[in-house]
Amino acid sequence: MPSAPQAIVDAPSVHFRPSDLDEVAATYPDVPRLIVIKIDVQRRGVFYTDRALAAFDPAKHQARSHALFGSRDGQVTPKPEALLLRDGTSILADSTPLDGNPYTVDVVDGRLVLVDQGRVIETVQFWPRPAYYGKLTSSGIPMEHVVTARPQRLNVFPSSYCHFWSNDHGCKYCDIVNHHRQSVRELKVPPRLQAKDVAEVIREALKETGRFTTICLTSGSDTRGEKPFDAEVDFYEEILSAITGVFGGRQFPSQLISSAFDVTQLRRLKERTGLTSWTADLEVLDPRLFAWICPGKEEWVGYAGWKQRLIDGVEVFGRGRVASGIVAGVETAKPYGFHDEDDAVTHTLAEADWLAERGVSVISCVWTPRPGSEFRDQQAPSLRYYVRLVRGLHALRLKHRLNIDFDDYRRCGNHADTDLSRVLPDFGHVREI
Repeated sequence: MPSAPQAIVDAPSVHFRPSDLDEVAATYPDVPRLIVIKIDVQRRGVFYTDRALAAFDPAKHQARSHALFGSRDGQVTPKPEALLLRDGTSILADSTPLDGNPYTVDVVDGRLVLVDQGRVIETVQFWPRPAYYGKLTSSGIPMEHVVTARPQRLNVFPSSYCHFWSNDHGCKYCDIVNHHRQSVRELKVPPRLQAKDVAEVIREALKETGRFTTICLTSGSDTRGEKPFDAEVDFYEEILSAITGVFGGRQFPSQLISSAFDVTQLRRLKERTGLTSWTADLEVLDPRLFAWICPGKEEWVGYAGWKQRLIDGVEVFGRGRVASGIVAGVETAKPYGFHDEDDAVTHTLAEADWLAERGVSVISCVWTPRPGSEFRDQQAPSLRYYVRLVRGLHALRLKHRLNIDFDDYRRCGNHADTDLSRVLPDFGHVREI
């Protein structure tokens, strides 16, 4: 692995500034205020008051179950899974201790609301509970431990162990293995899923007619095999084949988020299963920071190699059916990240433009420093930074005519930039991103 880059600036002390939500929303009127709120809530997290928790009904609302990553409170207790805004926008927000400066979810005048510094910001709703939650598979496993749900998506996490952690080369923002151990120990989540259980739960979930629009699979990386990642491909093929059987052997709306497979491995999955799109996350769009933040990915594939495999994936799945996710904001991590937010946005969008020109979308999630990660004491950048970035990523998809319907506001709900695909059809009037 290359040596760590030179430090740009020392880490500042953490402090809480007054909310700049109104100012940022006014500066970027072409981004709906609800999307700006979503970004800020994801950035800062939420704290549920006793009144809010009393309004939460596990028989009607979806409780936090098994997830691939942990939350900022470091717990796996059954709090609300997430929130919905008035327009149906999802907020995948971490439960966060009060000393982390989160938004508060409270009940005011009989309404569930977001509150910031004593001011009601918006009304919200808890996610509705899927009909299959609370049921058991034929092997006795709670179905929500096999397949979890978002409002319109089914998630399958076949394994949450990442082999990059085997030699301490896990991504520095990530807590996947620490959370994996906690989930297995406290929730009794199976450490590795069986294909027959997955197919059984998918079949049961689809009885809730019209609710779910896609199925997403993702796990930790598995470097084992004759070629790197062959074992991971084998496991995904087994799970995907079982799901494909539920659909009578046909293709089905689906996304695989995996390691950067080579073109032979990708063709195998495309030809033998019903998979219709593929994502492999670069996490940070800079070779210097990639080597520092994602040492396992650097060791096994490298930044240039990862980008080339994404481009090769377009040959297999087609333009607009391949994406790479970034943990937006992690490029400002201390001490080696960008000190200037303008430089970080400019650089990230330039790299994203290069990928988009070649048929690969870049999608962003908000970096939330988690207690089980090496970056647990870091601080995410400003709200303005995130709004500029999501505008830019959406504009690039319009510029290069890339569809993102496999990971948009309905299929995922975690990416503010793909939320914009439904509300900003024309960015031609925007002169400066």
